[in-house]
Amino acid sequence: MPATSPPLTSSPLLAGPILRRITPDELTLWCLATEPLEFALTLQCAKDTLFDRVLSESERWHMPLGTHAHAYLIHLKPDTPLLEGIRIDYDLKFSARGGRWVSIAEWGADLLYPGEQLPGFVIQPRLNSMLHGSCRKPHHDSRDGLARADQWLSERLDTPEDWPAVLMMSGDQLYADDVAGPLLQAAHQLSDRLGLWDEQLEGGGVSSNAELRQSPHCYYERECLLPRDQLSQKVKDKFFSGVRKPIFTSDSAHNHLITFTEVIACYCLVWSPRAWDGLDLSPLSFSAPHQARYTLEADAIDGFRQQLPAVRRVMAHLPTYMIFDDHDVTDDWNLSAAWEMSAYGHPFSRQIIGNALIGYLVCQGAGNAPERIRRHLGEYLDAWLERRRNEDHQALITELIAFERWDYLIPVEPGVLVLDTRTRRWRAERNLASPSGLMDWEALTELQQLLLGRKAVIIVSPAPVFGVKLIEAIQKLFTTFGQPLMVDAENWMAHPGSANVMLNIFRHTRTPEHFVILSGDVHYSFVYDIEIRFRKGGPKIWQITSSGLKNEFPKGLLKLFDRVNRWMYAPASPLNWFTKRRLMRVSPRRPEGAAEGCRLVNNAGIGLVRFADDGEPEEVWQLGADGVDVRFDLSDEEEHWG
Repeated sequence: MPATSPPLTSSPLLAGPILRRITPDELTLWCLATEPLEFALTLQCAKDTLFDRVLSESERWHMPLGTHAHAYLIHLKPDTPLLEGIRIDYDLKFSARGGRWVSIAEWGADLLYPGEQLPGFVIQPRLNSMLHGSCRKPHHDSRDGLARADQWLSERLDTPEDWPAVLMMSGDQLYADDVAGPLLQAAHQLSDRLGLWDEQLEGGGVSSNAELRQSPHCYYERECLLPRDQLSQKVKDKFFSGVRKPIFTSDSAHNHLITFTEVIACYCLVWSPRAWDGLDLSPLSFSAPHQARYTLEADAIDGFRQQLPAVRRVMAHLPTYMIFDDHDVTDDWNLSAAWEMSAYGHPFSRQIIGNALIGYLVCQGAGNAPERIRRHLGEYLDAWLERRRNEDHQALITELIAFERWDYLIPVEPGVLVLDTRTRRWRAERNLASPSGLMDWEALTELQQLLLGRKAVIIVSPAPVFGVKLIEAIQKLFTTFGQPLMVDAENWMAHPGSANVMLNIFRHTRTPEHFVILSGDVHYSFVYDIEIRFRKGGPKIWQITSSGLKNEFPKGLLKLFDRVNRWMYAPASPLNWFTKRRLMRVSPRRPEGAAEGCRLVNNAGIGLVRFADDGEPEEVWQLGADGVDVRFDLSDEEEHWG
C-alpha cells in the first residue's frame, strides 16, 4: 500500500552511516534516508581540517527506493591523500529541502562513544589486525557478535593504533531464506511506511506484493507459494521419486523473502534500531503452532533489537567490507548446475533471486568497489528506479545474474583478496546434480595471477578451504548417493577440478610465503595451519574460521563430530593415513581452555586476527558474543593430521 507519512523517527537518516571502502585516496559511506537530502562532509584530524565542503551529485549516488526511502552511496576522492595511522573525525551534515545544515552531533548523537564529539575512523598503514565474522541470524537465541565488536572497540578509543584495519563480514549478513515471523511482520509495516516500490511477480502463486500480503500463506507457509520443479530436490522428499519438488530447498523457507520491498526493509531492520521505531509487533491471527513459534521468535527478536544501537555505532567507526554467501539469497544458491537450471529457468524463482541480488547491490556490494560497480550496473539500477517498469526490473535482474565481478581487493598491505564463491562456479559436466566447484577455472586462474610475486596475502573465502574432515567425508558420502543438497555439500574439496587447481596454486613456486584464509559459513570456529610437504621454503597456510556472528552449530552434535573426527583422523589412525592429503600437512590449533582434544569452538561472536609485519598471524581470538573470549594457541606444535 502507498505510504502516507514517513516513519516515526527523529531524523530522516533511518539507517547508517556505515563506513565502507576507505583508503588515503577515497572515502565511501552508505546510508538510507526517508527523504531526499543534500550532504556536506567535514574531515578533521586533531584541530586540522582535512576536507570541508558540500558534496556534488556525482559524489553521492542517489538510489530512490520508495516514496520515503532514499539510499545514498557517498564516494569521494579528497584533493590530498588522507593521513594514515591516526584518528580522523568526520561530520556528515545533511540539508533537507534547502533547509539548514544539521550536524551528525545533532542527528546522530547515538553514534558517539562516551567522550566523543564526532565519530571517527583510522586508515591503518598496514594490516595490523582484522575483525571478521559471518552468519548473523536475527532470531537465533545467542547474542550479537557485532555488538561484541562495539564493546571491544569502545575499550580502545584512546589507542587508534590498535583499531583493526578492516571489519570483514564474510557472508549471510541477511537470512533471506530463514526469516522470523516478527521480523517479516516488521518488514511489511516498514515497507508501507517507506512506500517501497512494488513490482509485478510472474509465474508464481501471487502476482504482486499486495496480493502476497493478502495470501493465507504469507506467514509461515510460503513454501506453498514457492516454485517447484522436477530438477530440484527438497530435503524431506529426497528419497521419494515422482514428486514435484521446491526449487528453494531450505528447511526454513516458511517465511522466505520474495519481493524487493521485503528485502530492502529487512536490511534496514537488521542494521538500524531506528527502523523499528513505532512498529507494532502484536501477533497476527495465527494457528496455534504458528502462534507458539511466533512467541519464541519474538523473544529472540527483542534481544536482537536491544543490541542494534551498538551494531550501528561500530559500523560507523570501522571500514566495513562485505561479501555474500548462500543465505543472503537462498539456501543452496548455485550449488549445482541442476539447481541453476531449475532456479533461473522459472520466472518466479528467478525474480526472487534477482530481488535478493538487487538488495545486495544497493546495501552491500556497491560499497566494496564503488567505481566498478556503478560503472557496470549503475545504469540498469537507475533505469528501473526512475521508470519502475517491469521490463527495466527484468533487465536489471538479467545483468545481476550474469555479473561476475563481485570479488575485490582491499588495498592494505598485505593485500586482502575477497573471493566470490557463489556466482563463478565450476559446474559438473557429467552429472548436473553433482556439486559445482566454488570457483571455476577462469576465476582461479585470475586469482593465481593476482597472487604471483606477493610475499603474503589474506584471502577471504566465505566457505573454508580446509574444513573439518569428518563433515566433508559425510558430505562426500551423500553426494555419492546423489543427495548433495541434503547436507549442503559445497566445500572446496567437493569438486575435484576446483580443489586441485586451488591446491596447485598453493604449491606454485612463486606463491606467497604466507597465506591466511579467513572464512565463516559453518557456525563454529577453528584454526588450522597447513604446510606443503616435500618442498623447501614452501608457503605456510593458515585456515582461520569464525562463525557465526549470531548463530551456532547444534552443541551436542558438534561435540560428537569433534570427538569422532579426532578418533577417525588422528595421526595414528589408519583411516587418516589412507585419506590424508598427500602433499599437505594439516595441524589443528588448540583453543585455550577447551576440553582435552577439542579443536572446534561453538560460540557466537566475532573473530579477531592480529598480523605480524610479514603477514603471518600472531594472535587469533574468537571474541564471544556472551563475553567469553577464546584464544587459539599458535605456539605449540600440534599433531599433524591429514
